[in-house]
Amino acid sequence: MEHQLTRPTATRKPFDPAYDPVHAANPGAGKDYAPTYWIATAGPQPEDDGPVTQDIDVDIAIIGSGYTGLSCAIHLAKEHGIKATVLEANGVAWGCSTRNGGQAQISAGRLKRSQWIERWGVDVAKKMHVEIAEAFDLFRDLIRSPEIDCDPQDGGHLYIAHRDKVLPALEKETRLLNEVFGYRARMIGRDEVHSDFVRDAEAKGAMYEPDGMGIHAAKLAFGYLRLARKLGAKVHTSSPVLGSELKGGVHHLRTPGGVVRARAVCIATAGYTSPGLHDVTRHRLMPILSNSIVTRPLTSGERQELNFRTHIPLTDTRTLRHYYRMLPDGRIQIGSRSAITGRDAINPKHLDRLLEGLYRKFPILRGIEVDYSWWGWVDVSHDMMPRVFRPDPKQQLFYAMGYGGNGVMYSAQAGRRMAQMVAGKGGELDLPIFTSPLPSHGLLTPFRRLGQWGMYRWYYLKDEIL
Repeated sequence: MEHQLTRPTATRKPFDPAYDPVHAANPGAGKDYAPTYWIATAGPQPEDDGPVTQDIDVDIAIIGSGYTGLSCAIHLAKEHGIKATVLEANGVAWGCSTRNGGQAQISAGRLKRSQWIERWGVDVAKKMHVEIAEAFDLFRDLIRSPEIDCDPQDGGHLYIAHRDKVLPALEKETRLLNEVFGYRARMIGRDEVHSDFVRDAEAKGAMYEPDGMGIHAAKLAFGYLRLARKLGAKVHTSSPVLGSELKGGVHHLRTPGGVVRARAVCIATAGYTSPGLHDVTRHRLMPILSNSIVTRPLTSGERQELNFRTHIPLTDTRTLRHYYRMLPDGRIQIGSRSAITGRDAINPKHLDRLLEGLYRKFPILRGIEVDYSWWGWVDVSHDMMPRVFRPDPKQQLFYAMGYGGNGVMYSAQAGRRMAQMVAGKGGELDLPIFTSPLPSHGLLTPFRRLGQWGMYRWYYLKDEIL
């Protein structure tokens, strides 16, 4: 297996494969990118504004330069005439935004529409669906910007049943989408999956959603960077926030190069949120590792035998789901669960487990060369739904995070919603994801990973054996 390295530079510090946001004081400063397919194939990285080198006064400071932070900066400028300053610990979009699978789906968080109804009732669930549908429209419109060339493959999403026993629940969810939400999802059988999409050996059927898109993760992030800076935002890299203090209503953010004094602060650090960053985000997320690999390009014979006729996102119905697709250059990308701790992430058993997932779906690929392998932290909230929230009405402090692995698309809307709140125009945002904080596990916080270990074993039994 070729373990690709990203464009190393003399000024970047080595990538740390064991980084763990539960324990690390901060993500470091000026570290190299994870060795992802996206970084290796994104082309020249756009210019940023370099590190903070002195004390500065700004109107709005955004912590984190991933999709959410850059979208917030874009929409502050486009819709409210506000030029923000973005602070990034390492390189632009160093965390989730360049380590994901590049799948945009019509969802946010990890709950299905039926679970929305169970939690909030039909009326709120319908409003949530409108919000997510509007978010996808925004995402499609945003990536049409000339600054953003992210290799989009639009055409829907296929939620593939990996066992016969999950088909009744999938059929029920499909009926619900149509009858309650007016969303034109449809069930398709195994034969149609194989003839019109891909010969996935596990597929017993699937739910097809009309909205879904594959994108190039790093090209999307770098496009956001170009657009944000064109609109007047400043993006300072190698500038981690090491501490913050509120003095006279002004936030003082301490970075290695100087203090950034800001009237308002937006936190957009997702799965890379350090416990010491701020009290309002401390232990409000459960960072979960996800592995991803990209194979060598398939031969024409392999493509023909697998009947790979689509580039849309594919997801299976496991609780610890696999997300996979064919990339524009003919490679297969697949990702799923990984280690529980950063220290264990490099253990080859996690790569082996992911490869076995690939082989179950596509047996003829057993032993195929893997050109890229990486892992990254997913920002899972304790109730499985994201938040865009102002925790204290007395402070100009906001956060947007908790996408649970479904942030590629919704992060654009979350950044826009956070910009609305900053501009004082968020009064009509009355959905639960806007009006309640990220929940905490409270006294159970020190035992979360023990619980995660047990749940992984239960999920395996439920998905594969019971």
